[in-house]
This record gives sequence, C-alpha cells and structure tokens, in this order.
Amino acid sequence: MRSSLVRLGPIAPLALLLACSAGSTNQTSSGQGGGSSTNQSSSSSGSGAGGMSSASTAAGTGGGLDFDGGATGSGGGMASCNSGPNDDQDKDGFTVAQGDCNDCDANVNPNAVEVIATPDADGGVPTAADEDCDGKVDNVASTCDDMLNDVAEPNPMGGAWAVELCKKSAGPNSWGVSEAHWVLPDGSPPPAGFGAQFELGHGIVSGFGPNVKVQAGKRMLALSSGTARQPSDPGYMAVSGFNKGYSSPNPMGFPKESPACPGVVTGQPHDGAGLELSIRTPSNAHGFSFDFDFFTYEWPNFICSQYNDFFVAILSPIPMGQQDGNISFDSQGNPVSVNNAFLDVCGCDLGPPCLAGGKNFPCALGDQGLMGTGFGKDGQGGSDHASTYWLATKAPITPNTQIILRWGVYDSGDGVLDTTTLVDNFQWIASSGTVVGTGQIPAPK
Repeated sequence: MRSSLVRLGPIAPLALLLACSAGSTNQTSSGQGGGSSTNQSSSSSGSGAGGMSSASTAAGTGGGLDFDGGATGSGGGMASCNSGPNDDQDKDGFTVAQGDCNDCDANVNPNAVEVIATPDADGGVPTAADEDCDGKVDNVASTCDDMLNDVAEPNPMGGAWAVELCKKSAGPNSWGVSEAHWVLPDGSPPPAGFGAQFELGHGIVSGFGPNVKVQAGKRMLALSSGTARQPSDPGYMAVSGFNKGYSSPNPMGFPKESPACPGVVTGQPHDGAGLELSIRTPSNAHGFSFDFDFFTYEWPNFICSQYNDFFVAILSPIPMGQQDGNISFDSQGNPVSVNNAFLDVCGCDLGPPCLAGGKNFPCALGDQGLMGTGFGKDGQGGSDHASTYWLATKAPITPNTQIILRWGVYDSGDGVLDTTTLVDNFQWIASSGTVVGTGQIPAPK
C-alpha cells in the first residue's frame, strides 16, 4: 500500500492575457520568470479568434490574437508611408510587392495572424482590419478538429489541430506548425518494442465525462500515462492500474521536488506520452496561451510520495528568467504534479474539506468534474480521486521565429495509478508584456 499528502496553498487567478495594438493599456500580471508588471502601448485591441477571451469578450477559435478590450483596431488599411513596390518601411520583412498591404504597420503583413475587432469594456468597437493581407477583413479560418478521428488519431499533426493550431507553415515568413511528433516527455522517440502501449497514451476526445467540456472547437488532445480515453471510449483501460511496462529519462530540469514534501524523492518516469510541435510564430505575436486539465489517481493516498506523477509543458527557446523550459506551474510556483496546489476537484465521504495524507484539501470545486472520467467513484463506492479543472498557461515568444513546444505526462516510481491531462484552446497573444504564468480560467465551458 502507498500513502501520504501535502497541504495545498491558495489558488491564484490567471492574469488577463493581453494583446497589443493602437491606443495604450496598463497591465499588471504575475507569473514565473518574466517580471511582475508592464506598461504597454499598442496599436489595436479586441478579441481574436483563437485568443484567450478578455473580461468582456468570448474566446474564439482558429489561431487568432487575444486582446484586453480597449482602443481601436489595427492595420490593414492601404496607407503607403510613401513606400515603393520594393520598400519595407516598417521593417517587417515584407515589401509592398511581396504582399504587405500596409507598409506603415509592422503588425500587418502576410505573416501576421488576423485580429477580430470586438467591443471593448466600454462598448466601443475597434475598426476592423486585414492584418494578414489576404484581402479580407476579420477573416479567421474555422476550426480544423471536426475532421479528426475520435480517440485514435495516428497523425501527430492531428494533435495540433485538436488544440486549434490549424495552420501549417510553408517555410520562413509563414507562421504555423512545421513539424509534429508523438514523443516521450523528455522529447525522445517512442520506446522500441512498446509501440501499441505507447499509442494508447495519446488520443483525441470530444469530451471527458459529462461535465468536462471541450474549450474550443469540437475536440481536444488527451495525453495519459494510462489510456488517453474516457471510460465510454473503445480501448479504455482502468486508470487504477494499467501498467504499460516502459520507462524513460526525466525531461530537462526534472524531477522537481515539492517544498511541501521535504525528504521525498520522486521516482523514475514510467509510461510517458507526449506531443512535440515545431511552430513558426506570427510576425505580430509576442506570446501564446493554452488550456489544460490535469487528473491524477494518486490522490488521496500517495501525496508526498515517490509516486509524484507529472504534466510538463516544455518551451524552447527557454523564456528569459526561467531555469528550464517548463512553463506550467501551480499557484506556488511548483510544477503540475500530484502535489500541485491547483488540485481542487475532489471529494470524500465526510467532506469537503477532505483529509488526504494527513492534510486538508478544500475540494472547493466538488467532484462533479470527475464523473464519467474514471477518476471519480461515480456512486460505485471507493474513493474519488482529483483534478485541477481547467487552467490556462501563458508564455512569451519572439515574433517570426521558430519555437518548440512539448506537452507530456508520466507516472513516477511505477506505471500504475495513472495520470491524464487534457489540452485545448491554443491562442496567440500580441502583448509584448506577456510573462510565464498559470492560473484558473474564471468561466470554462
């Protein structure tokens, strides 16, 4: 038998994800590794399809930019700045002859991502514009995950589509996904001789039980140290004890031991699964965000033990101020693991609060998010387990460069009592003040 536990700290709200353009905004945000506040000027504002919604707008889909309602729309007009056909007045890498429809604005060119003009908090509507110079104003492609196979999608590019990264890069000066690979959490190839077991660790799902909904589009990515399925899906194996039989190295910078668990040493990774994407960034994007929901069967019996299962999100190049590329953290700055401080979907017979490993968990979100997932008792006796519910991670990037983003999950110490993470709703952020941080989504779907 295994057992113990950690005291969870308060849950910090996610700082609004902002994007820039005309007018100015003042933003204060908190997170890992990037400073705590910025004053920023920008050239347009609104909520983009595929960008995290602001307080006044709803999230869209398809890879647009996100804005904190304010100011006016940017770019896309035909102002020439006295540019000739072969001039690049705004230094965005495109001449007028190469398709730059506004050589006055570096945020407007064929390698920009479209920004949707939406009302700000005061009811003002920014001027709609054609940021990507395709001749159409506020033109954003529809989501691409409606054509995916449920559960068993063999093409790793399908994992990108499931999270709304729909555009494939055509090369330099063309934003989008350039490569996609199913990998182990450390980035190495799938384990030789365990192909069938490894394939069960990634999947495309249209829901996770009746209460955990897709956050954008029609499907989302699932990664699991067991089977990336819900119990109603073909191929599902109980998360209470499906050991796939392989191990792997730790991701760079791991294991990371929890300060709340002194003297505990995390075990070797087992049964890992991951998706790694090489992405060329848009010329007007300075950050991105994605949503995730982490489930663990290790709660309540194996908190503060060697069985500290992890979800990692590894970004390269490493963001400034970070010791390594991991960008997803709990409210106390610790990695997302069995011991993370966002575990708040849980339940017990005499609570909440619930006693686990000698410590109290508030379980403030109850256990409804566990129903039908394999992580809840569902009226069948035994114990509920735990999840975070939907969180959002954001991180800075440099426009018009290549990044590598890897999501991974793994068991630690052994391959039983599995962990599953859902990932969805990738969005670009145009704010130059974006810092690494993770927080709760105020009103997930």
